[in-house]
Amino acid sequence: MALDYVTAGESHGPQLTAILRGLPSGLLVTAEDINEDLAKRQLGYGRGARMKIEKDTVQILSGVRKGYTLGSPVTMAVINRDYQVWIDQMAPEPGDLDDRKVVTRPRPGHADLVGALKFNHRDARNILERSSARETAARVSVGAVCKAFLREFGITIYSHVVNLGGIKVDASGLAHEEIQKRADASELRVARPEVEQAMRELVDRAKTEGDTVGGVYEVVALGVPLGLGNTMNWDEKIDARLAQGIMSCQAIKGVSIGMGFDVADTPGSGVHDPIAFHKDSAAAAKRNAEVGRGASGGFYHVSNNAGGIEGGMTNGEPVIIRAAMKPIATLMKPLQSVDLKTKEAFEAVKERSDVCAVPAAGIVGEAIVAFILAKAFLEKFGGDSMAEVRRNYDSYVQFMKEY
Repeated sequence: MALDYVTAGESHGPQLTAILRGLPSGLLVTAEDINEDLAKRQLGYGRGARMKIEKDTVQILSGVRKGYTLGSPVTMAVINRDYQVWIDQMAPEPGDLDDRKVVTRPRPGHADLVGALKFNHRDARNILERSSARETAARVSVGAVCKAFLREFGITIYSHVVNLGGIKVDASGLAHEEIQKRADASELRVARPEVEQAMRELVDRAKTEGDTVGGVYEVVALGVPLGLGNTMNWDEKIDARLAQGIMSCQAIKGVSIGMGFDVADTPGSGVHDPIAFHKDSAAAAKRNAEVGRGASGGFYHVSNNAGGIEGGMTNGEPVIIRAAMKPIATLMKPLQSVDLKTKEAFEAVKERSDVCAVPAAGIVGEAIVAFILAKAFLEKFGGDSMAEVRRNYDSYVQFMKEY
C-alpha cells in the first residue's frame, strides 16, 4: 500500500480529521511530537484572533498502540473549539440558517465565488469553510508523523522565512543547524535578527491600513539519500511532486527549487553543480553531516544550485524549496465584490483573518515536503515493518558504497 492520506472537516466544524495509510508497523509516534508542530503552525507575528481561540492538539484515534504504529491506517483529529459558537449554523442536522451568517458577498482572492457557482451553493460559507487554511492543521499532523518516519533514517526538515513583504533575508554563510536554531527562536522565523524590527513595522502598518502582507519561505530537507523519485515517468519526478504539493497549500502562488528562476539569468557554467568523489572515511562522514548530505556512495556535488534534485531524482544534496505566499485575501479594508443573490455591487464580507501568515505557512510547507519525501522513500525501500524498511535501506546504502 502506497503512503497516502486524506483530510476532512470544516473550519468551524466539530473537528479536522486526517487518515494516513501505508505506514509500516513499528514506527514510534507520539501526540507530543505532533503537537509541537501544531503549536508552531499557530505562531508568528501578524496572526489573527482565531489563534487565540484555538489551542490545537491532536487526538490519535487509530493505527497506534502503546506508541507504535500497527501498519493499519492512522486516524488523527484536531478539535475546533470555535465550533461551540457556530454549532447552530454548522451542525449536520437539518434546520434553518441564520441569514446574518449566510455569505452572499464573495471575497476577491478566495474560492468563494468560483466554488459557489461550481457546487451550486447560494451560501458561500459552504465553500470557505473547507477552502480555509484552517485545513492545514490536519496536514501538519500528517507531516509530523512523516517527519518521525524520516528521522529514523537521518532525514530532518526545517523552514525559515527569506522574504517578508519585500524585506529579504540572506542566510548564506550560516550552517543549517544555526539557521534552524535562529528561525525557531524568531517570531518571524528569520535567521537574521537585525531585519525583524523592519518586518514588524511592515506588518503593523498593514494592519493599521486594513491590508495584508505576503512573502517567501524556504524548506530544507537534510540527509535525503540519492535516488528518491524517478526520471522515467513524468508523474514520478520528485521535483514535480514537491512543486504540486507545495502549490496545493492555500495562498501559495509560486514554487522554486534550488536557484529557481535565477537560472534564467545565469550562464550554464554558473548553474550546474560539478561532481566530485571522496572515499568513505570518518572525515568524509563528518563533512557530509555538516552540510546535510545524504547517502550517495561517496559521490557529491561541489555546489547545490540544483537544490538537491537532478533529472527528477534526489542527488544526495540537501533538498531546497522556496514558496511564494500571496498576502492573505481577507482584508479589513475589503475590495469590491458582487452579491450572489442580488447581483449588486458591495464591499466583500469581512472574515476574521491574519495580517501575515508566512512564518506559519513554512511549517505547513515542512509537513508537505515530509509527506512527499516519506512517500518516495517508501516507494523505494518499502516494507510492512520498520525493520524491513531498515534492511532495504541499509542494503542500498551498502550497494552505493561498493559501487
